[in-house]
Amino acid sequence: MGKKIVILGVGAQGSTVAQRMDEEAGVSEIVCADYDDKAVSELVKILKKGRGEKVNATDKASIVKAAQGADLIVNALPLEFGKNVLDAALEAGTGYQDFAAAEGIAETWEDGIRAMYRDYGPRFEKIGKTAVIGTGSAPGLICAATRHAVRRLDTCETIYNLVYEGLVAKRFLPFWWSPVTALSDMSEAAYAFEDGQITRPDSFSRPVYRKYDYMDEEVRFVEHAHDEPVMMGLNADKYFKGAKNIYFKYGGSGIEFAEPLYRAGMLSKEPEQLDGQTIIPFNFVLKHVPPAPKYRDEIRQILEEGLIADTGCMVVEAYGEKDGKKVRAETHVFAPGLEESFKRAGITAEMYLTGQGGALFTKMFVEGKYERTGLISSDMLSYDEVDYYFSCAAKLGITLEDRFETL
Repeated sequence: MGKKIVILGVGAQGSTVAQRMDEEAGVSEIVCADYDDKAVSELVKILKKGRGEKVNATDKASIVKAAQGADLIVNALPLEFGKNVLDAALEAGTGYQDFAAAEGIAETWEDGIRAMYRDYGPRFEKIGKTAVIGTGSAPGLICAATRHAVRRLDTCETIYNLVYEGLVAKRFLPFWWSPVTALSDMSEAAYAFEDGQITRPDSFSRPVYRKYDYMDEEVRFVEHAHDEPVMMGLNADKYFKGAKNIYFKYGGSGIEFAEPLYRAGMLSKEPEQLDGQTIIPFNFVLKHVPPAPKYRDEIRQILEEGLIADTGCMVVEAYGEKDGKKVRAETHVFAPGLEESFKRAGITAEMYLTGQGGALFTKMFVEGKYERTGLISSDMLSYDEVDYYFSCAAKLGITLEDRFETL
């Protein structure tokens, strides 16, 4: 009997997971659930195993109803719905997967992740189900790549996760994923793990520069609010060989667009008075940012208009010791750009890497590859799970290149 999967949220990433799972022999039914009727109908009509259902994610009972008889809920909704979906998965007795850790579980986001490990983990374990959080490209694929990189060290001191997105279309498109998520991340202080503690450096601060042999120029990475330093920091002793410093640094067109807005106060979520009207700067900016492209015809039109640049990188740098010597282990992730992603799958490069990166975690659910029940984050995969993940990724043209240097 095949697995029944509920995809909750059928935007750029959820729709990609649905399409990939439609090809899996171990999947019998895909429930495409969203409040957006058009998005659901557009997706369902291209699936063989799909059916649509309207779900109000603010209403836990609505989610539970859609998940009856399901084996897995894939949560591809914005972060604020995460607690509802987690609770619904437990009530419906299903597995759970999301693209980034949920908000609203505790007073702070960091405490929310701690609570997911501490409180939700035993609850999923009690019902014999697995929940995996942070399963896109970053967090997700990059976390598995970090496990892979650190494996080559005896001890680890410092880890850098470096992501650069240099895809630029001729039309105005600063983000190729959810603008509200992107701008929300950029509106707050960053996260880092330093000297064994989680810290909050200023967003866009402490730049580092790298010049890789497959990129035309040196590129800039800055501090950014992301899951990896928190998850990996909390798991440093058990999964990252005692690392004391873990950073996520981000660069590219989205950063270049958002940084001046942040410095001008335009990403503030506090109400302000302007000409006798109350406005929230963040909402005003968001209103003028186009949504991420997700429909085939729309992506084709963008390609026909032409691209200014189609480049990027995802790199893990792990510093530590091997055989008594100080070393750096690097893992570079290579994946199709926009043109190749569209030729392969009719989707954007962001959908390809994040959506298909997420779909590989879903595939592991379908195939029963997870070795334990309870709640884990994507940086807690076993080495066997990591190896299986990347063996599947290679078939999609997502590959790793390892580099190793004695310092």
